[in-house]
Amino acid sequence: MYSMVYVTASGVEEAKKIARNLLEDKLVACANIIPKMESIYWWEGNLEEDVESILLLKTHSESVDKVIDRVKEIHSYQTPCALEIQIKSGSSEYLDWLDKSLKKH
Repeated sequence: MYSMVYVTASGVEEAKKIARNLLEDKLVACANIIPKMESIYWWEGNLEEDVESILLLKTHSESVDKVIDRVKEIHSYQTPCALEIQIKSGSSEYLDWLDKSLKKH
């Protein structure tokens, strides 16, 4: 099984830092960064508005807990958003590539 981990970050630089760490550790095969989104959310009783980046990480489902733990170690947020989205199906060629990319050399 495969999963994508959705992560919000303070900006592109933090998203790149997280992505590079996870790629170097072979915990994810691919990281996509969407540079800018506007977020409105509750934090400590206050309604907050912020500009963040989105990080989409593709990996094996059995690695998701390790990915989330690593994100929490690296991330600047006290409570980072790191959510698993399970991939039910996809192009077989892409999933084969994902498998090969996650093999430790």
